[in-house]
Amino acid sequence: MTDYFEVHERDGAARVGELRLDPSVRTPALVTDADAGTDPDGEDSFRPETDLAHPVLRDAGSEWTADRDRPAGDDGSLTLLPHRGLPAGTPGEVQEAFAPDAADVEFPSAAVVSPDTAADCGTDAYVLSGAPGVVGHAEAFVDAVVGVRETVPPDTALYLPGVATPANVATLVYAGVDLVDADRAVVRGTQGHYLTVDGHAFLDNLDELPCACPACRGPRESFDRADCATHNVNALAAALATARRRVHEGRLRDYLEGQARHEQWLTAVFRRLDDQYGYLEQHTPLVRTAEMTAASEDTIRRVEIQRFARRVTDRYRNRFSNPLVVVPCSARKPYSDSQSHGQFHDAVQWRAHKVSLTSPIGAVPQELELTYPAQHYDSVVTGRWSATEVEFVADVFRAYLERNDYPRVIAHVPEDYRPITERVKAALDTEFVYTVEDHPTTTESIGNLAAELADELKYGKRERQHNTVKAIADYQFGDGAGDDLFGELRIRGSHPGLQAHDADGDQLAVVTRNYGTLAFTLAGARRWVDSDAPTKRVEIDDFVPHGSVLAPGVVAADHDVRVGDEVVVEGPSAFAVGRAQMSGPEMDRSTRGIAVQVRHVAET
Repeated sequence: MTDYFEVHERDGAARVGELRLDPSVRTPALVTDADAGTDPDGEDSFRPETDLAHPVLRDAGSEWTADRDRPAGDDGSLTLLPHRGLPAGTPGEVQEAFAPDAADVEFPSAAVVSPDTAADCGTDAYVLSGAPGVVGHAEAFVDAVVGVRETVPPDTALYLPGVATPANVATLVYAGVDLVDADRAVVRGTQGHYLTVDGHAFLDNLDELPCACPACRGPRESFDRADCATHNVNALAAALATARRRVHEGRLRDYLEGQARHEQWLTAVFRRLDDQYGYLEQHTPLVRTAEMTAASEDTIRRVEIQRFARRVTDRYRNRFSNPLVVVPCSARKPYSDSQSHGQFHDAVQWRAHKVSLTSPIGAVPQELELTYPAQHYDSVVTGRWSATEVEFVADVFRAYLERNDYPRVIAHVPEDYRPITERVKAALDTEFVYTVEDHPTTTESIGNLAAELADELKYGKRERQHNTVKAIADYQFGDGAGDDLFGELRIRGSHPGLQAHDADGDQLAVVTRNYGTLAFTLAGARRWVDSDAPTKRVEIDDFVPHGSVLAPGVVAADHDVRVGDEVVVEGPSAFAVGRAQMSGPEMDRSTRGIAVQVRHVAET
């Protein structure tokens, strides 16, 4: 059971948490030995990290050199239990043969493990043995960190000693590391390596110092290797603070896509992490309020993008009988608020179903233009598509058309979109009618679009609203969920805050303006449970939750629950509905933290 570490915020595998010592430490954190700053004789020694790192570590010692007695810990430090560290690459059977048994202690503790020996040791933190041997090797690093993180309890801290630099610490945090030290930064400084977030330089080659930290404010002539080590620690602490802030904002990936490109292995790390889709997807929230910056092709591989594309092509179903009009995206979000889409609407006048093509999202049906991340991204607009963008958007659009039937397809897109539509046209042997002359918003182009739809009948407001609620339900809960949940439906309110009511007038759900997803009332949650739509459940102990359900109160949770998911909470004394604050696997295995933020509850 974890007593001394709690996760407060999540951004993919990265977390902001609290090491609950006396005083507490906010993670991800820079930590050092509790006796840092003194040598064995008690005299002051050179340790530049003592002012910036938290002196909370106490090492009970290696069992390679001697048998160790049970350590005496305290609430103010994290005690590393007796251990036998081994270098990276040591055969698994050797590691297992020499792995010590973790002591059962009642104070904050950490166990030294490797990917082969990792297990639930009942400690509050885990130290990755041989970490310096995998840093610099993307595949080995990702395998090691993911292997340990998936094995140890989710509400425990992961510590990688001897590896952090200003350039790599944000990547370490993104992968799921919570604690680092300044050892590598200090050593590199004493060797004359001046470290920054974009790499390093040899001190002897610097005519001026590109930093304004206290260590760098003096004359360049008097700046020596001791000052260099101090600067390196300052730069590391600043980079770690930036990573914490980015996690808090939900924008660490945005930052990393630019910052990590300064070192090839760091770029390789986040690309290999993208290949670990199951690991990242389980930890990535379903919705966020933060804007997503789409500034590189790597954005296409993000969980949020891939998840949206998969749900649109696997779950969404068009319910309109009108033709399809394909239009370009707009810089303004949601698209319908933009000037260009206002002109498209004036020409279409509800006589066709609109789908926007965009990089990096893919295809966005008009009913889902509010649904995260469709209204939460900003991309670089150059008028030129890369081969990767064309391939991705075309593949999504092709899969969309294979799933949905339309009497005809009108492509109201500019010339730079043609490689996408022509690729799909060839793959499906489908004819597209093109209506753009020069630019989609010219008078001639808008006139062509309106003329092409002149003989089509308009669909009404009721049909549009019903189809929007059902489409969001399909996307959010599963294929066919819209019809299962809202077969009989009355709509009140106006777009975007549509309210779904049953035939008797009882409110079932509302479309949330921030995320474009459905939030249930108790009546809606009961209908969800009774329907054939996949239900995400959290079973709790015998109590009535008020405000939130904490992890210790969870008996079991569906493993497909993600942060931000709508969930039903059921227990012997209560029935509730709310939004998940942890993934289902985390709820099952955590002993601290908020599992569900409850919206409505009824005693049973």
